[in-house]
Amino acid sequence: MALVRWQPFQEMERIRRQMDRMFDELAGFDREYTTTWAPAIELEDTDDQLILRAEIPGIEGKDLDIQVAREAVSIAGETRQERKTEERGYLRSEFRYGKFQRTIPLPVPINNDQVKADFKNGVLTLTLPKVEEAKKKVVKINLEDGKTSLPDSKSVQVV
Repeated sequence: MALVRWQPFQEMERIRRQMDRMFDELAGFDREYTTTWAPAIELEDTDDQLILRAEIPGIEGKDLDIQVAREAVSIAGETRQERKTEERGYLRSEFRYGKFQRTIPLPVPINNDQVKADFKNGVLTLTLPKVEEAKKKVVKINLEDGKTSLPDSKSVQVV
């Protein structure tokens, strides 16, 4: 007879999953069909603008709803499954269908009335110009007479 080490946390997790499945079945809830997805994004910060790229394959630009505020960008849409009546059905499909929405908070405020958009090959690219206050400014500080205190506004020069 072999000794088997008891792992209580794995056992509790297994019981929790079984209970979740049981309650979902009682409520008529099906996890397989209610999973949602969100497009993968890439956010690039340059000196004057933010560049947001979102990967949204299988959807047309006219089916996207893009809303841009000063502090966030919201992308929503829906991918629809084409129904074909054939003699044979799918054996397996890992495509994602259904509605999606993603809100991306921005690290700095932007001029939302000057946004440029491009949608090509399933990749949405938004060019988001930063507001003037958010752009990186170089400040040149003149130290006169070896003073170590902070300079007044007369000796600070914005370049």
